Amino acid sequence: MSTTPPVLAAELAQAWADIQRHHPELPDLAAPESLIGESSSACGAELSFERLLHEAVHGIAASRGVRDTSRAGRYHNRRFLAIAEELGLDHPDEPHPSSGFSLVTLNPEARKRYRPTIERLQRALKAHTAATAADTARSFRGPAARHGSSGGGVRVKAVCDCGRNVRVVPSVLAQAPIVCGGCGKPFRIPEVVGVAAG
Repeated sequence: MSTTPPVLAAELAQAWADIQRHHPELPDLAAPESLIGESSSACGAELSFERLLHEAVHGIAASRGVRDTSRAGRYHNRRFLAIAEELGLDHPDEPHPSSGFSLVTLNPEARKRYRPTIERLQRALKAHTAATAADTARSFRGPAARHGSSGGGVRVKAVCDCGRNVRVVPSVLAQAPIVCGGCGKPFRIPEVVGVAAG
């Protein structure tokens, strides 16, 4: 098994901690490895520091109790946008019809602030890409590759004992526990619902 995903997960955790230094209300990242290889049309298809900062916006929104998306998490509203601006993300003037203000980009000030973090994460991502390209049979390919879709697979709600919840692809949760930063207990899928044939 390749050692690159744990190394990349550690770099993602470090990058997240760098964001927390500037935004202390940002909750801990429970499972950085869940971001590896995952894609989402609403949040950007490629893992990068910009994508990580986008996810941090959602983390801060959750810690504040702000509903920052609708339409099953696809549409990013103006509350998302306000927090994104706090974190140094720019946005288009008009919302996208289906994803709202999800397509945010680093502003020059944030790019300068996080430059060492961005460079370190880019090196880790490049090494991860090289390792997974060379070891296709055994490397972690992420849910998008397993499910054959750009959406990263169907996410379900997983809950912890303190009542917090996350949306996760079941196969990602099956790889290793995702632990709640609030209570320290693992998130679990409370029930399995049969999927109706469509």
